[in-house]
Amino acid sequence: MSAIKKIIQNESLADKAYQILKEEILNGRFQDKEALPEERLAKNLGISRTPLRDALAQLASEGLIIQQKGSPAKVAGFTRERSLEYMELRNLLEVYNIEKSIAKMDEVFFEKLDENVREQKTAIQQGTYHDFIEKDREFHLLLASVNQNKELQQLIHRINTGVNRAFIILSKTVPQSAEPAYEEHADIVSALKEKDVILAKNKMIVHMNNVEKRFLDGEEKG
Repeated sequence: MSAIKKIIQNESLADKAYQILKEEILNGRFQDKEALPEERLAKNLGISRTPLRDALAQLASEGLIIQQKGSPAKVAGFTRERSLEYMELRNLLEVYNIEKSIAKMDEVFFEKLDENVREQKTAIQQGTYHDFIEKDREFHLLLASVNQNKELQQLIHRINTGVNRAFIILSKTVPQSAEPAYEEHADIVSALKEKDVILAKNKMIVHMNNVEKRFLDGEEKG
């Protein structure tokens, strides 16, 4: 029998640790700039430092934590200014992505989009707004998944993760903004299904502008 690749346990442990820590960070259970000592985290997660370090490296690549040589990693802070910078970049990338990807969108892809939009609606109806924010993020990552430019996919992934965390931490309007965001997503899907690139781009621009407006409104009310 030929040799087969061994299961590397640390890979699955690292992935699980990454998922747990990411959820804790996105849900605001860690404070901005809170230190994340490896010894404490490894003990709490019940794993060794090796898979933990892999998980932390992945979180750092998404901009959720900051790693500094000689010091514990820290949760990335999201100031109002930084959040608006993320949103500006998101606007540019998302609109460009539609232009480059719309021709590759097929029925199988639209089924995935439709399912995601239905899950957004369910989260709103159930009042689980953290779930809605995750489905919101997944919606935009789905749109990026059609693009064959992997670097662009990664940029959109990172920026959407950062924008969603900023919304959770800084905006006070998530319950009020979820319904209009859902409706805007549905409008984008309709335009994409029509293969109307100009309309789809315009719908995305409207959505991005409204996201920023709702964020700023939340800041004023906060």
